[in-house]
Amino acid sequence: MLEGACHCGAARWRLDQMPASATACNCTACRRYGVLWAYGHEGEDIHLTGPTTAYVRGGSLSFNFCPTCGGVTHWRSLQPDAEGRRRVAVNLRMTEPGPVAHLPIDHFDGLDRWEDLPGDGRCVRDMWF
Repeated sequence: MLEGACHCGAARWRLDQMPASATACNCTACRRYGVLWAYGHEGEDIHLTGPTTAYVRGGSLSFNFCPTCGGVTHWRSLQPDAEGRRRVAVNLRMTEPGPVAHLPIDHFDGLDRWEDLPGDGRCVRDMWF
């Protein structure tokens, strides 16, 4: 289990399992936010608490951040999938570095091709410090 919170601690998330990797996306939003994502489903393996403000981008997802300190805590799908589940990704930069430092980075081209890119051997530790 991992827990994360914005800088002031008002907006929080819990991920019930250790992710296998962290995703770095190069889309116009993610690269500006400097986030590293771990994925799950709201109310199943990801639990969100506290106030957030949503920046809705297009028709598919919202980026959610603390209205007090501005920390980006997660993104959330605007529509549930066919099974009624809502996809969510939490920002691993909101947790303590030790437990996630070893996770490999998956690079995702969200800017041009909308596809996974080849791995380069880096892990969270390499991007964090």
